[in-house]
Amino acid sequence: MYKLLIVEDEIDIRNLIEETMKKRGYVTFTAGDGYEALKILKDKEVDIIVSDIMMPHLDGLNLVREIRKTSSIPVIFLSARDDDVDKIWGLGIGADDYVVKPVNINELAARIEAQLRRNKVYDATSSSSPAILSIGCFEMDEEKCQLKMNGKEVKLLAKEFKLMAYFLKNPDKVFTKKQLYKEVWNDEYCFDDNTITVTISRLRSKIENGDKKYIHTIRGLGYKFA
Repeated sequence: MYKLLIVEDEIDIRNLIEETMKKRGYVTFTAGDGYEALKILKDKEVDIIVSDIMMPHLDGLNLVREIRKTSSIPVIFLSARDDDVDKIWGLGIGADDYVVKPVNINELAARIEAQLRRNKVYDATSSSSPAILSIGCFEMDEEKCQLKMNGKEVKLLAKEFKLMAYFLKNPDKVFTKKQLYKEVWNDEYCFDDNTITVTISRLRSKIENGDKKYIHTIRGLGYKFA
């Protein structure tokens, strides 16, 4: 039975999501702002979070920043703003999906279930793979979700870690953005070019510098890790 945390200051929307997901068999927790959400997360185990962005006291963006310091739990943002810049910004700080208000409750439920499926598939894959991946200056412990470069730990968000693991398992191979999305996000039907671009950019900023390049753009094709 999955546990869902709903962080939303609009009571009607919060109640709608809660009632819908309870009917689908979910255990739900609710919070009206980011501070309330963090208090719940200290005491409760949660499988996924749906959070509004614009909230009083502690907004959704800062909430996710706090969560990502210690957890890779899936987070879906809700927002009344549908600009691509806002979506990229939300995904860029660590959210896994972005749903525009007014909320289509059936679409939201489907996206929640899709995120949980993806995480379950990845966990199953990781458990059957070697715990330690070592290539060049990189060493990855999949069980601990830890990446080291030249012996120093590199802090990665959930999707960055999954993408890096896929690259380490498939060095020198060229992948299109769609192939990477399918393998890392476990979904070939909801392909989002911006999501891949933002995640690769974040990963590059953490493992590369002016002299060292590992993720290579292959024009007209995609990316290669070498």
